[in-house]
Amino acid sequence: MMPSFISQAIIMGIAAGSPTFKRTNRALFFSGFSCFALLYSVQPLMPLLGREFALTAAQSSLALSVSTAALAVSLLLSSLLSDRIGRKPLMGAALTIAALMTVLCAVAQNYGQFLVMRALLGFALGGMPAVAMTYLSEEIEPGSLGLSMGLLIGGNAFGGMAGRILVSVMSDFFSWRVAMAAMGVAGLLAAAEFYRSLPRSRNFRPAEGGLAELGNGLRRQFTDDGMPWLFGMGFLLMGCMVSAYNFIGFRLLGEPFGLRQSVVGAISLFYLLGMFSSVWAGRLADKLGRRRVLWWLLLAMLGGMLATLSGQLVLMFAGLALFTFCFFASHSVTSSWVGRRAQSASAMASALYLFFYYLGSAVIGWLAGVAWGLAGWAGVIGLLGSALAGALLIALRLRNLAPAAPAGPAQLAAA
Repeated sequence: MMPSFISQAIIMGIAAGSPTFKRTNRALFFSGFSCFALLYSVQPLMPLLGREFALTAAQSSLALSVSTAALAVSLLLSSLLSDRIGRKPLMGAALTIAALMTVLCAVAQNYGQFLVMRALLGFALGGMPAVAMTYLSEEIEPGSLGLSMGLLIGGNAFGGMAGRILVSVMSDFFSWRVAMAAMGVAGLLAAAEFYRSLPRSRNFRPAEGGLAELGNGLRRQFTDDGMPWLFGMGFLLMGCMVSAYNFIGFRLLGEPFGLRQSVVGAISLFYLLGMFSSVWAGRLADKLGRRRVLWWLLLAMLGGMLATLSGQLVLMFAGLALFTFCFFASHSVTSSWVGRRAQSASAMASALYLFFYYLGSAVIGWLAGVAWGLAGWAGVIGLLGSALAGALLIALRLRNLAPAAPAGPAQLAAA
């Protein structure tokens, strides 16, 4: 017979199709869109910033690097804070502060001021990704969690793509300052919609303890049979995705293709596939189980990546599209698995996953640059192929992972 606390959790969980479910996913879609639009919108502005402030290319790249570095640092601190003050207040504050910092970037008098605002933006946004994953794992019924996580990641993908494209177009017609100001105002509107739509937490219980509890939470995650492997999966997935998009442009601009910059920039439209694949994979994982779905998504991702070695543009673009589709699908499945498996300190589990996710972007992205210098695109694919082979081995190992026993009302279903 099912224990009474589990029955209660099933009743309290937000079910797919309900008005509350729709409000929740609308709010978190807006938050994911705003978070990643604000974070990545500066990327196409780097040449303009270089001319404005007389910077080298390396100095211009700090506009994004300082934000992602600050975000990674703040992830674990934000998870600790959200366990005390709640999920919605921290996420709302993160979106509002990030939007305000973007507006202030538009009026920066020098590059030092600009970098300070971008660092504060990244630090604030550390209160969004992991906390949003935790909110969903606590509030959504287990059978609908994959769908909700997919919608969140779809918003992330759309925001990252739209931020890049909209800022590029606006800076062409006006200026980079107008573009940044407009993005900041859009972020404030998204924060307002988030506050209006997101239901208050019903399963959140404030945690007690300080750094000692943080240490205990870290130890619990790393002594779990599955969590370290899921963290490693995030590291490898994001490292491969960022590296591929960092260097595919170099190949397409050079011989034998010699494409125009505008055409190469348009490949970011493939991010739209992430909106569909993350939701589709979430539904499929809810139906068939994560352990049955993840490994073949990775196999298809590897196949798409290998297709980019072709000298035919049609086949190369098809391979990149498949690679992108499967990346977002795999990320959706893996991140929801982390939320389902977390037995305690669920915000900590989500933060650790995203910490390794962004760390993979930095480490593998740098190694891919070395590989490009040594052997061009074939060298990059050799490195990323090895990383994806490692991810596939992890997925096959996770197929035999023993389910985690529920620890309480908020941890209903085992991974």
